[in-house]
Amino acid sequence: MLRFMPVGDSMTIGSAGEHTWRYRLWQHLCVSYGDPFTFVGPRETLYDKQADAPTSLAYAEPGFPRAHLAGWGEGWLHMAPLIGDAVRAHRPDVLLVSLGLIDLGFYTNAEQTAENVRSFVAGAREADPRIRMVLLPVIPNVRAASDAPFAEQVDRFNVLLAKTVADLDEPRSPLLLASPPESYDIHTDTYDGTHPNARGEHRIAEAFAGAMWEAWGIGQAYAAGAS
Repeated sequence: MLRFMPVGDSMTIGSAGEHTWRYRLWQHLCVSYGDPFTFVGPRETLYDKQADAPTSLAYAEPGFPRAHLAGWGEGWLHMAPLIGDAVRAHRPDVLLVSLGLIDLGFYTNAEQTAENVRSFVAGAREADPRIRMVLLPVIPNVRAASDAPFAEQVDRFNVLLAKTVADLDEPRSPLLLASPPESYDIHTDTYDGTHPNARGEHRIAEAFAGAMWEAWGIGQAYAAGAS
């Protein structure tokens, strides 16, 4: 059985009442991947905005493997120390990682964030030398649209992320850089300029699915009419 672990920030954990891109990807793989698979990780909850805590299980569609390693307000800085234990405990084959916005917004500059990516990769590989990883660049968001210095840091980090993937990729533990969702629009693909709505969830799922299909032959191309 192929075991995926979604790793991310608020866009990956999602909040109460949402489907999440994790569900959209699961839905896609159910019809496009012919062998058994599941999602694994140490957490299952959504973020509850009323409680200001990740305590909700109120998924719009709860009937899927909800495990993940994602947190509201968490970034590479937070996940790098956790990934080794998570990989050892839950034995994923593939990490699906969407991080960076929180780091750049609150904690680290582009260069420091890229160093935390390297620490994350090293920690995951120490736990499993054959782990595979798909890394998504920081995608468009409302702050980058209005804050030029922040947008420059995002662009700089995405360049460094691509370089890091190229530097650290190796046959026994491949790293794959996913393409940002094509023409991702913060006005139509998010509900607040950052967090994905249903359309945005599909587009993030499509980015991960497309990367795995093109590079590794996992699944198929994402169905454009998925809902």
